[in-house]
Amino acid sequence: MIYDADIIFMVKTMRTLVDVGDAQLQELDELSKEEKRSRAALIREAIDDFLAKRRNKHEGDAFGLWGKQKIDGLAYQMKVRNEW
Repeated sequence: MIYDADIIFMVKTMRTLVDVGDAQLQELDELSKEEKRSRAALIREAIDDFLAKRRNKHEGDAFGLWGKQKIDGLAYQMKVRNEW
């Protein structure tokens, strides 16, 4: 559950298995002790960061796509609309 002011959000969770190497597990345990957080919390945060980074990457893919076109964007738009 997430508590936000007077609003309670129910967050559905799912347990999953992930194979982690010994070196990764050791570093994760050290970080867990340093930050006084569970391994699960650290892994959830890492997944959130990974997904946010990918989401931001894909959002930027469309930026400036028209810049390489030889025709002015407004002129193209008017040409296409006149075809209707």
